[in-house]
Parts: sequence; C-alpha cells; structure tokens
Amino acid sequence: MYSPYRTGIRARTAVKELSLCSSNRLSELCDAVSKGALKGARGNSGVILSQLFRGICAEIKKTEEITLKSFAKAMENGTKVAYSAVSKPKEGTILTVARKMSEYARQAAPKFRDFSEFLDSVIKKGEEALAETPELLPVLKKAGVVDSGGMGLLCVYRGFLSSLNGEEVAGELEISTEAGKSEEDVFGDNSDIINLDLGEIEFAYCTEFFIINLKKSTTLADIDKLKEKLMQIGDSVICIGDLELVKVHVHTNNPGKALQYAVELGELDRVKIENMLEQNRALRAKLEAEKKEMGMLAICTGEGIAAIFKDLLVDRVIEGGQTMNPSAEDIADAVQKINAEHVFVFPNNKNIILAAEQAKALVQNRTIHVIPTKNVPQGFAAALAFNSESTAEENKTDMIHAIDNVRAGQVTYAVRSTSVNGFNLKEGDIIGLDDKKILAKGSNVDDTLIHLVERLKDGSHEIITLYYGQDVKEEEAEELAGKLAEKFPDCDVDYHFGGQPIYYYIVSLE
Repeated sequence: MYSPYRTGIRARTAVKELSLCSSNRLSELCDAVSKGALKGARGNSGVILSQLFRGICAEIKKTEEITLKSFAKAMENGTKVAYSAVSKPKEGTILTVARKMSEYARQAAPKFRDFSEFLDSVIKKGEEALAETPELLPVLKKAGVVDSGGMGLLCVYRGFLSSLNGEEVAGELEISTEAGKSEEDVFGDNSDIINLDLGEIEFAYCTEFFIINLKKSTTLADIDKLKEKLMQIGDSVICIGDLELVKVHVHTNNPGKALQYAVELGELDRVKIENMLEQNRALRAKLEAEKKEMGMLAICTGEGIAAIFKDLLVDRVIEGGQTMNPSAEDIADAVQKINAEHVFVFPNNKNIILAAEQAKALVQNRTIHVIPTKNVPQGFAAALAFNSESTAEENKTDMIHAIDNVRAGQVTYAVRSTSVNGFNLKEGDIIGLDDKKILAKGSNVDDTLIHLVERLKDGSHEIITLYYGQDVKEEEAEELAGKLAEKFPDCDVDYHFGGQPIYYYIVSLE
C-alpha cells in the first residue's frame, strides 16, 4: 500500500487552505493548493512535489478551462519549477519521473480526445520512468528499490485519474511495482546504511524552517541570494517560495548561521534542527541490538516460488535463475540487507553457485554459507531443515543432508532443433530434464512430465510435488496432479503455484 502522506506532503494542509478560499474561482483555488502544498511539505521529495504543484497551478490559473493541451503545458511548467528549486538536481529521483511524464504529456496530448485515457497513458509512462530510477541513482540500485518520491508522485496522479472517473479515492492507493515488490522492498529498510561510516556524513545538522511576515524591503532577488549563501555553508539546499512564505531546507554544520541569514528577510517559524550523526548512531545501535545469529537468502524466479520461500521464513529473496543469473555483487548486496551474523544462501541453480561463493569475498561483516542447491525443490528442503536453536555449522550440515534426499526435474520446450542426450529435438518440442540432462521428450506437457517422473522416481520416494509456471492454469495443474496420483498410487501428490517463466512445471520427488 502507498499513501499520499509518504510523498512527504500532507494533503490536509492544502485542503485547509482550500477551505479558506472566499470563492470557487480557479485562480484562487490554485493559489490555495500551491500555498498549502508548500506549508505541508516534508523532506526533499515533499518540497519538490510542492513545487510541482506550484508550477502546475501557476499555469492552470491562467486558463478558464483545463484542457488536455493546457494540462500538459502545466505539467511541463511544474517540472521546470521543481528542477529550479533544487540546487543540484539528481536524476533517478521524483524529478526524473516528473520530467519524463511531462515530456510525454506534451507530445501525446494532441493524439487524445478523452482526458481519462490521456491521464492513464501519462501514468503508464511514469511507471516506466519509475522502474528506471535504480539505473540512474546508484544508492537505489544498491538498495534494490525504486525512488519513493517518484512512486508518491504516481500515487497522486492515480488519485487525479480516480477523481476524474468519478471513483472514490481511498485513503491509501495500491501501486503495483516491478517484480512484485512488497512495501518494505519498495521503500527500503535502511539496510544501505547499516555499515555507513559516520565520517561520511559531511554536514551533521538537517535544518528546516519557514520565513513568514517578510519585511517590506525584501525582494525575490533577496530570496535567491539567501539560497546562494546557504549553498556556501551546506548541501541539499532548498529555498523556495515568494514574498508571502519561504520554505528552507539545508544540511549544514552551522545551523545558527543559516538562521541568521534568514532572519534578515523576515520572521522564522517552525524551526526544526536534527542531528543526523546522532540519528545514524541510534539506527546503528538499533540494528546491532536486533541483529540475529542466522538468516537465509534464496535466489529464484516466480511470484509463487518467492512466496513459498517467504513462508519458510527465508529473510530475503532475489530474482535469478535460468537466463537471469545474478552477479556476485548482487548476492553480496542482498546478504548485506539481512541483519544476521551468519547467512545461508540457496542459489537454486548450478550456474549461480560459483557467484554465490565469490560473494563471500565482498562481504566483511557477515559469514556466508553457500548451500549448493541446484534447483528450487532443494532450496525448499534446505529452508525446511533450518533450526534456529542449532548452531550455524549444525544447520549447514543438516541443510546439505536435506538436499541429498530430493530429486527434481523441469518441463520446458526446445528453443532450437538439435541432437542431445540421445534425443533428436525440433524447435518447440516439449522436454523434461533434471539438473544434468534431458530425460524425456513429448508432444504435450502432461505426457512429458509423467514420463519424466517415471525416469526420476525410485522406491524411496513417497511425495510428488508440482510447481506450475506462469503459462499454466491452475485447473490444468490440478488435472495433471490427478493423473500422477493414478499413475503412482504409492505417492502423495500435491501442486502449488510457482509462477516461474520458461518452465511449465518444476517437479519434486521426496
């Protein structure tokens, strides 16, 4: 779930300003929204969002009717105002999402006649831009999240669309994210600063305040000069507003000087100074206190597979598998986000085991134990073997023994015509294989899987479990499970949604 509050702006502040309007004239309403948004802004993303509103409202108030063309132009102006409000704009943030949406809106507006369809298309462009933010901002890529400010902006636009369509706008709107990320994944968990050196914080004090009742002698040029002075004593400078209200944010080692500069223009209001060094110390102390002895990391693909690992108390799941092997750095970064002294890693693919081993050299404050799982069923078995009351070495031994008792296979299709493992294959043939070679071939999925199970099964197996992929319907998996139960009456047969690509089924025999 995602709330507009998380964008760093309190909508009720803008609503309160609207309630004070003496008329319903569009110009007055726009001024109220602009002022209220600035008053309610919280943090960098909130202030930037308030400036997006300011720029949009400044353009809309010039019109008598909001058309597709005027709204697109207003979006463009909002982006321009927001970029100018930040001393050193960074791509990969809410600014990037806003810019790409406004650029698209200006180009696409002439192609649409229906406002709802236009806005829906703009939102889709914003979703694409949001998905790209980790590639533009290294800290996001390291943390494995998208920009939360950009996501908040999409939440606002979705609210616009719902209102336009006459739909009830709930208190919180659900936003879909890439790869089925949970709320924790999307917003991060502060894990990127677990090992932050306190010395890396150059400016210790986050200083925020308003300037109100500006002096009659104060000019807009004075506000610009204040911004320049603040940039000389700190960073993350935001100094925005007009001759009625100015909002200031700066990271500095001399908050008193920032206040001194500001009081020359008017009165100070709602001054807030936070010690970021102390906040960091407190966070690190909290993380250290909550650190546990052991944790687990699984590598897999498929929404259902990931959910099963979560149900088995695996701390973190990262995407990886056939054709999408994560790097050693990807694995090390994921391990770093598990607040445990010992982390068991389940590669679940023979081609990922080496990268997992190499990740050990990239992590200094955790011990990585690679359990050489070659497939997902082995990963499940290893996770089931975990015992929090045992030592790390005992768990490692038990996990390795557990995977020895599992045989697994996959059903997929041939991507080209070839001869391999004694089979003459044509492109598109259905094939069944284990971790070493092709064991079965057929013209349909069900018969091929049954033949594969015949090749894999021995007298010790009592349970057959199917994990059906994204291209298989539940009723198809249910029907196939029934066929297996009839074919192998000595085994219990079960099936679960895996959601994996490429493989129609993953089958486990235990």
